Amino acid sequence: HVLQQQKDRREDHAHREATLADLGLRVRAIPAHGTVAVESAAGLLTDETVAAVGRAAASLGLRAEPVLSYLANRIRSGDRITPYSVITARDLSAVSGADAPPDPGGPAPVILNQWTADDLGAAPGDPLTIEYYLWADEGRLTTHEAELRVAGVVPIAGAADDPDLTPDYPGITEATNVIDWDPPFPVDLDLIRPADETYWDDHRTTPKAFIPLAAGQRMWASRWGQVTSVRVTPPPGEDSAATADRVAAALRESLDPLSLGFVVYPARSLALEASAGVTDFGLYFIYFSFFLVVSALLLASLFFRLGVEQRLRELGLLRAAGFPAPAIRRVFLTEAGILSVIGSALGAAGAVLYAGLIMWGLRTWWVDAVGTTRLALDVSPAMLAAGAAGGVLAALGSIAWTLRALAPASPRSLLTGAVAEVTGVEAASAPAGRDGPRAWRLGFALIGVGAALVAVSAAGLVGATGGFFGGGLTLLAALLVLAWAWLSRRPRRRADGAWSVSAVGFRNASYRPGRSVLCIALIAFAAFIIVAVDAFRREGAADVLDRASGTGGYTLLADTLLPVVHDPSTAAGRDELFIGDLFEEGEVLAGVTLNRFRLRPGEDASCLNLYQAKDPRVLAPSPAFVAEGRFGFGATAAETPEEEANPWLLLEREFDDGAIPAIADATSLAYALHLSIGDDFVLNRDTDRPITLRIVAALSDSIFQRELLIGERHFQRVFPDYDGYRFFLVDAPPERTGEVSAALEDRLADFGFDVVSAAERLAAFHRVENTYLATFQTLGGLGLVLGTFGLGAVLLRNVLERRRELALMRAVGYNAGHLSVMVLAENAFLLFAGLAIGAGCAIVAIAPAWLERGGGVPLLSLGGLLFLVVATGLAASLAATVAAVRSPLLASLRAE
Repeated sequence: HVLQQQKDRREDHAHREATLADLGLRVRAIPAHGTVAVESAAGLLTDETVAAVGRAAASLGLRAEPVLSYLANRIRSGDRITPYSVITARDLSAVSGADAPPDPGGPAPVILNQWTADDLGAAPGDPLTIEYYLWADEGRLTTHEAELRVAGVVPIAGAADDPDLTPDYPGITEATNVIDWDPPFPVDLDLIRPADETYWDDHRTTPKAFIPLAAGQRMWASRWGQVTSVRVTPPPGEDSAATADRVAAALRESLDPLSLGFVVYPARSLALEASAGVTDFGLYFIYFSFFLVVSALLLASLFFRLGVEQRLRELGLLRAAGFPAPAIRRVFLTEAGILSVIGSALGAAGAVLYAGLIMWGLRTWWVDAVGTTRLALDVSPAMLAAGAAGGVLAALGSIAWTLRALAPASPRSLLTGAVAEVTGVEAASAPAGRDGPRAWRLGFALIGVGAALVAVSAAGLVGATGGFFGGGLTLLAALLVLAWAWLSRRPRRRADGAWSVSAVGFRNASYRPGRSVLCIALIAFAAFIIVAVDAFRREGAADVLDRASGTGGYTLLADTLLPVVHDPSTAAGRDELFIGDLFEEGEVLAGVTLNRFRLRPGEDASCLNLYQAKDPRVLAPSPAFVAEGRFGFGATAAETPEEEANPWLLLEREFDDGAIPAIADATSLAYALHLSIGDDFVLNRDTDRPITLRIVAALSDSIFQRELLIGERHFQRVFPDYDGYRFFLVDAPPERTGEVSAALEDRLADFGFDVVSAAERLAAFHRVENTYLATFQTLGGLGLVLGTFGLGAVLLRNVLERRRELALMRAVGYNAGHLSVMVLAENAFLLFAGLAIGAGCAIVAIAPAWLERGGGVPLLSLGGLLFLVVATGLAASLAATVAAVRSPLLASLRAE
């Protein structure tokens, strides 16, 4: 209701404030004839305007007469011609003073002025032929002829002597001589005679012939209108200037500016809405940071827990000395609070520095991604405080949970330190407790939930992104639960043979199952982020000649400032553009083809635009381009084998509700327009002339990220004011692209022809996408750092706790090499288990988007990143290995 009120106020403002000049209209008095003319700056009045003029005149009790004037190239009678003559279609009785001649059903009647009749030697009853131009839909002028018969001859006086019947036309009406005409269409000035110059000097644009209005509209009407002016006759005795003022006032009241294409936009609200950006990348950082936050919490919990377990004897001494458990808990919580407050403060400062580094990178290294250096960091104290508070609460919760687990232990067990082996999760030698079967059941139940989410998403019952991403996360949790259950089970057989030492290392992973699963989780989270992000990286360049690639097999593309109306794919069109010689055998454009597109300018809908495209630019391919079926598609709404084979045919669909089928690039749909197949995008929204575009197909990784594409037939219907072609795709041999670009830009410079490489345009889009992915991958790098520290810390702690066991093994014959293999085997098991779980679940989570873009994987970069994960994980085990090898033998044996 509020939106409708706002719209009504805008429309009311348009009615009150829009002047006739704003609408391109002019009301002027014609004193020489005592009439008033209503004209359009565009030359033609729309049907709505003509109707409004009629209503205004009727409200004043005046008569309104539509008039259509047109330029004929020739008027021919026998072997005599009169070149370039204005013919006016109107009520013939206003010219002859008598009733209009009856329509005999043959050639239309024409009344000539005396000068023209003498020039042609024509008399009433003689046949005439007129020759004139019409604008063809394919973007060129075509010559037509019409047969007429002379119905009468009138002197050049009165209503027949009226140069104001012809609207102003640039290049003609302001010329002082006919030989000086310079219209935007071809004229043969060699036909001009001295007699024609004399007529121009004496009578200017006075029509040389008059025909009925209906006959003129049958020949010359266009989609822009079928009337050049409306004449209003004042009442007897009234001055034409006074009538003009009254007609102008009445016309303003009668006109509906919105119906004439006068659009009032809520500019401020649209600008504010667009400034929010195409995609809230802060949300993406939150999504991916979820794993980082969980990893950090797990790692913090681990270190706090290890810190408490290292001080078990201190706890036992305090308990033995009589300190109550709540007091001891307060001591440790206070210590944890101080440390966590310091850590959170450092983390908040680090967050500001990290964000500042990202912004600096976007202004320098990654400036291509944002297209501007005017980016500044906006720090929110509230968000920093919330993050710091969350860190403090997590630390305190971890300490409280650890102390709660130690509450049942006796002071004696705490003093001996023996409780360290049974706090938390069972040791490897302990029998599987009651939690084992429940863990297996929970794990398999989570697998079922994840599979169900994926299945219902694949069936289209829920969103693909939410379903698959939720399924991937659920499967990740399920595999971690199953890993814990498997590590907690009782060993079933003894390891023998060459793998016995490694098997001991694998079995050591079950010494503390909770710690091992935590390590697996840290590595899995890092791998999940890295794989999920890097799988979308555009690696290298596809074959530019592949018709199913992002360039469609075209090597060049071009934009023009002015529309090109001629077809460069035809010999006639090339000649009109003066490039025909370049297509001859052996010339630079030989074998080169150009496909043309109609263009309605608008906002850039690609990732190169940081703002939301509320009014994106629209392209309409020619039928020749549609028939070729180039470019690769992801999802489509195809229903027939023909549409599946060539989804471009979907642009010819007709929808019952009047929606226009449209095709867009999948990347722009997902991240700029936030649409999917079957969704509608409304152009001219908040106006009385909305245009609904319905997405019927998505291009996979194409050069069309900046625009929406609709059929040419639909384009001409909804955008009649945009004529000609302003976008071209050029199919030229790669080795000749430089020469072809230079030739086209040189010969077509008058049109502002700007040629660029199609591959470079696609690479520019890729650079932006890869830049955003690089910023997200920094989160994966932080996760990898956490995972490495966590893995190293757990292994080192395990080695220190088992130093007596390792010393005993060395005493009975195991050497340093055996111990190194054991530690490395344990580390490799945890590392590769986490890697497999994280990578596998990431592939499930990104499956829809991955398949939609063709299933391509950047193997080089992804393999390099995963190798980095493995290398850092193995490097983390060096400290544990060195600690195991260098542990003091005698001191450890004495403790045993």
